[in-house]
Amino acid sequence: MSLLAQIAIFLAAAVIAVPIFRYFKLGSVLGYLAAGIVIGPACLGLISKVDATQHIAEFGIVLLMFVIGLELQPSRLWVMRKPIFGLGLAQVSVTTMAIGSAAYFAFQQSWQTSLIIGFGLSMSSTALVLQLLAERGQLTSQYGRSAFSILLFQDIAVLPALALLPLLGVAAAKTTGPGGWLAVKFVAVLATVIIGGRYVLRPMLRIVAATRVAEAFTAAGLLVVIGTALLVSQVGLSLSLGAFLAGVLLADSEFRHELEADIEPFKGLLLGLFFITVGMSANLRLVLEQPLTIIGLTLGFMLVKVALLRAIGRLSGHSTAASRGLAFSLPSGGEFAFVLFGLAATLGIMDSEIADLLVLVVTTSMILSPLLLLLHDTLFKKKSDAEDRPFDTPDELYPRVIIAGFGRFGQIIGRILRARKIAFTALEANQTQVDFLRRFGNQVFYGDASRLEMLRAAHAENAQIFVLAIDDVEASVRTVELIEKHFPHLKIFVRARNRQHAFRLMDFNLRYIIRETLVSSLEMSERILETLGLSKAQAVDSVRRFRVHDEATMAKQHAVKDDEKKLLQTSRESAEQLLQLFEADAALPEQPQRRGIANS
Repeated sequence: MSLLAQIAIFLAAAVIAVPIFRYFKLGSVLGYLAAGIVIGPACLGLISKVDATQHIAEFGIVLLMFVIGLELQPSRLWVMRKPIFGLGLAQVSVTTMAIGSAAYFAFQQSWQTSLIIGFGLSMSSTALVLQLLAERGQLTSQYGRSAFSILLFQDIAVLPALALLPLLGVAAAKTTGPGGWLAVKFVAVLATVIIGGRYVLRPMLRIVAATRVAEAFTAAGLLVVIGTALLVSQVGLSLSLGAFLAGVLLADSEFRHELEADIEPFKGLLLGLFFITVGMSANLRLVLEQPLTIIGLTLGFMLVKVALLRAIGRLSGHSTAASRGLAFSLPSGGEFAFVLFGLAATLGIMDSEIADLLVLVVTTSMILSPLLLLLHDTLFKKKSDAEDRPFDTPDELYPRVIIAGFGRFGQIIGRILRARKIAFTALEANQTQVDFLRRFGNQVFYGDASRLEMLRAAHAENAQIFVLAIDDVEASVRTVELIEKHFPHLKIFVRARNRQHAFRLMDFNLRYIIRETLVSSLEMSERILETLGLSKAQAVDSVRRFRVHDEATMAKQHAVKDDEKKLLQTSRESAEQLLQLFEADAALPEQPQRRGIANS
């Protein structure tokens, strides 16, 4: 079968399976897994050579680890340090010991295999859990935040797991030498990556970004991921570890959001392909031969995780409802188990039959996880709502305000927000401007806010307010269209450069449109009138009357903006009406007396 035909089969399977599973709120991951099972050798047999596809698909895990690294900013970790390193460490260590002990004593596995089984099954699917909680509006609840903290720690725990895995295997001892030598090489590579990232990667990205060629920057981002992964792999460590280090290295750079937006489409496609290949390689023969074993192991380890999570929640001060919600959120295995068990089998630490069995167990648990959450909502929803109050998401984690365009206008807003200690994310498409602003300590990210991937990378779905101060009129209008379509909850405050720009923005029925020079011009006019002898009250009233009249004129002109003759006629009529308004006002008695300010 030709490569093009195989690609068509993969795409068709994903297009059919994923929407169906999403419709039933089971998640796209399960859709990919089901699609792989159907088209794989064990079912329809449309794709027979799984190994060839798997090598390409594993690059999806590499990109996933890079994006996870990008999310792990030191500032973000510091804000959530207690729940991450408290709850997270407790969950991973206690679950690993409990399940590992069961594998060692009950199933007679070696201590190395037991340790890997315990650690692999302690992990949960970040993508699956966050998606399920977001769909139910539970991410901002107490247990939703705790679940996120635990998932974040699990992502961090992947780093030492990938680094130490070769030390447990016989194959690693033959290829990489003694553990001490591996540690020395790891430290040397880590130093090279850190130094090279600071003095090579960032300057290179600045040069590429200055060209303003989007394709070149995307290529540079992929080169960073692949290059770092290959460098780390040269000393016997995994490609995923190298990608993770590259992500962490750039987590605090101005390119974080832009890189995430550029990598996201590739990551999504290749990660979907990875899950399809996992489904294709699932040993369904074991399902037919050992159905009770698979069901028993799946329910066993899920019940262990539920019991331990509930206990950890109660010991950490969570309410009964929050502890129960936490337990029902994280009982399944995760996609990292597929990688871990596969690598363990390759290194000779774990028998391939056991690895295949555990992959099926994890897959089954992921299928049951949405059903378990649905059961929780059905049985305990009303009680949970009464006991568990929602928690606000920390500002430092998901800023409430996003400012697109950090020029003179956006900077003033940012300075006021910072003075009030209100966290915000600033996006600026001009790399020279970003470099200049960051030299003065401003947290500005390089990125084009008119791209949907960029808005998602900046967590627009979690923000409350979007300040649009982009100079480019077309980009400004495109951004409003994207926000209205994909993030309708956002309150948009937009700066209009001129009346024509304002007219285009008024088509969207936006409530907060601020013309660039209007407010400053009105303020100056007020000062001029006072200097010319008018009282403060007269000056303020004159400016107020003009603003009301001008806004009414804008509404009339917006209705006829495409008819030049009517637009000119409306402008002339507006000017005459304004003149008549002030002439009539001048004919009245003095303002203070008429307004009752002075008593006769």
